[in-house]
Amino acid sequence: MDSILIVIAVSLAIATTLNIVLTKFSISHIVGYIITGTIVSNYFDFNGSVNLEELELIGEFGIVFLMFTIGLEMSFSKMKKMKEIIFFNGFMQVSVSSLIIGLISYYVFSIDAVSSIVIALAFSLSSTAIVLPYLKKSKDILTPYGEKSVSILIFQDLAVIPILLLISFLSKDELALSDVLLKTVFYATCIIAFMFTIGKKIIEWLLNFSSKAKMEELFLGSVLTIVIGASLVVHGMGFTYSLGAFITGMIIAETNFHIKVESDIASYKDLLLGAFFFSIGTKIDVIYFLSYLYLVLGILMLVMLIKALIIYFLIRNKSNKSDSIKTAISLCQIGEFSFVIFALAISQGIVSNELGSFLILITILSMIITPFVVNNVYKIASIFVVEFFESDKITPVEVSGHTIICGFDTLGRIVAKELENKGTDFLIISDNLNHVLLARKRGYRAYFGHLDKLPVLESLKVEQSSSIIITVNTLKGKQLICEAVLDYSADANLVVTVNTLEEKNDLSHLAIKSFVHAQHETAVLLVKQSAS
Repeated sequence: MDSILIVIAVSLAIATTLNIVLTKFSISHIVGYIITGTIVSNYFDFNGSVNLEELELIGEFGIVFLMFTIGLEMSFSKMKKMKEIIFFNGFMQVSVSSLIIGLISYYVFSIDAVSSIVIALAFSLSSTAIVLPYLKKSKDILTPYGEKSVSILIFQDLAVIPILLLISFLSKDELALSDVLLKTVFYATCIIAFMFTIGKKIIEWLLNFSSKAKMEELFLGSVLTIVIGASLVVHGMGFTYSLGAFITGMIIAETNFHIKVESDIASYKDLLLGAFFFSIGTKIDVIYFLSYLYLVLGILMLVMLIKALIIYFLIRNKSNKSDSIKTAISLCQIGEFSFVIFALAISQGIVSNELGSFLILITILSMIITPFVVNNVYKIASIFVVEFFESDKITPVEVSGHTIICGFDTLGRIVAKELENKGTDFLIISDNLNHVLLARKRGYRAYFGHLDKLPVLESLKVEQSSSIIITVNTLKGKQLICEAVLDYSADANLVVTVNTLEEKNDLSHLAIKSFVHAQHETAVLLVKQSAS
């Protein structure tokens, strides 16, 4: 018992420290859990002396809750609105990618047919766990390339269930491939029909009953019971735990409880998902990984190139070059569900342990690289296509005596409206593409770029402007921009908003002409209004 507690304590300490560091570099916490598993495994000699079946079981339920939350986001009404781009683009991407990767695996690398099918299906999937949070955080989910990326990710997540079912049936040697496909479709249809009839009534009754009690712990307990119960029932019928959880999520997505349910289980899902990736990390042999690093990297680059080309030409059919390139860059990696597929294939004896370990290494390397790729999607895309609002190469403006608004969040929009009412000539610069597109939609001259970059300062004629209004939120952002502007033009008329006196003190060493304390100005206005 003491040794187990020591392992848990060390694991939590390493994972927490790693994820704090990785977060500063915008690297997914998934990578932190994988690295933690590798460190702890090698230090405590898990590979030979400790049985990790219990840990892997807990980790598997992390995937269950991940599939449940994905189901929550896939209501029938949402899929109906996006059905064309989801089912056509998604189906074509998965199908063509699987076909090409499968043929290369079989004919070029001489891997047996069944293993080639597993590899092709697993490598055709992208990383929802990394790409989707980035799209939401950056607001790129509202852009054309973001919508197309999400639609393909949705289909890939839907495809995981039949893929896992297919692997389960492939493990039964007595069945022909045609029988496997037929049984997969038949049994999946039966399960879905049962869940959306009798299962749906049970789920709705439980949620209604627990919500009327007005006890948070009872409601959460009901949700956990529903998810785990459905997973166990479906697994008992010969399918994966994930199928029951996914369908349950889709059922709850059609009720009024879906937002509350999603928020209540978020922390539990992340904890269990962390356990799954920790268990994946324990399987990494560092010496083996380093010995075959070039081969692993080469195969990963080949897979990413194939997927990128397929996605590019698929999207290019009905979209511009820029959106096609950014979508291809965002989705060319190998996703986290490949771990699940390979783990199941190894446990079922479809893929050998040696081959499975090698494939997992490729997937792990992909997960490490992916955050750097998605966080620099515009910079990478600008290598192939440059547009005026998508890079720091802004065409020099022909103005003088103008005002520059840096940032177009709520405050920036109010400033722009006031300047417009006064008839003041102004420009908008923002590093948020969605804000730039919104500003241009409203008829403003707006540019995507970073005001701390010399080409942008030159193009916007900062030295000829009457003032530069800084409305960005972070202290670091304000400091970088102000320093760059003053280095470029020492006489620049900077007007900076601050939220606290501490912020003002931190910026006081700079030659900023005016500070506007947001809360102070609001207080003055409130007093003035109350006295009138």
